[in-house]
Amino acid sequence: MRFRLALVMALVFAAPALAQAPAQPQPAAEGPAYVVTYMEVGPAFSSKAMGILRRYAGQTRRAAGNTGFVALHEHGRPGRLATVETWTDKAALDAHANAAQALVDQLRPFLIAPPDPRLSTGLDVAPPSTDPGGDRNVVYVLTHVDVVPSAKDQAIELVKALCADGRKDDGNEFFDVLQQGNRANHMTLFEAWRDRNARNAYSVAEHTKAFRAKLTPLAGALYDERLYEAVREGK
Repeated sequence: MRFRLALVMALVFAAPALAQAPAQPQPAAEGPAYVVTYMEVGPAFSSKAMGILRRYAGQTRRAAGNTGFVALHEHGRPGRLATVETWTDKAALDAHANAAQALVDQLRPFLIAPPDPRLSTGLDVAPPSTDPGGDRNVVYVLTHVDVVPSAKDQAIELVKALCADGRKDDGNEFFDVLQQGNRANHMTLFEAWRDRNARNAYSVAEHTKAFRAKLTPLAGALYDERLYEAVREGK
């Protein structure tokens, strides 16, 4: 299974804020809709929140038009969660809106901040080399890349080159780049690695260090890299 991103849950999560803000660009109706949503619950409620996400993930993967869903929890920060989904098109997302609202209603008592959805398009997305879903050692990574607007095109070329190099590294399962719909200078790197050793080796590879050296002068915010593992059955 390929883990992708979905717009519908992000729209539901963000409804109060969006009601007060200008309309944001939406994915094209004929193409896949992507979203990464970050959530944070009180640490004491992390197990309960993961249980809710686990059940929702199973339901969502069976929904018409869904082509993947993964629920994640951050290494060392169990209260910090993320969801990554994809749907075939906006119509499929819209059809799932009621289920997404039900998830929000269940999680709301445990949240310590509003969910943070990142509506995106696929900037550089490729099929995974393997299916990492059943391997508990897999390390998932979400990195938010923010550069000053004038450096957008240069940063796009840099992240695409990093993506191409990362896919060739030993232990990489997939490496995708997404571009935020309402801020083209904001991107998300979504990676999966066989295990922590493979990810550590990538982190100190020459091409990775060269990328960081070139990106840093363009940055509009800190390089926000978070390591996760999947919320799995029985966890």
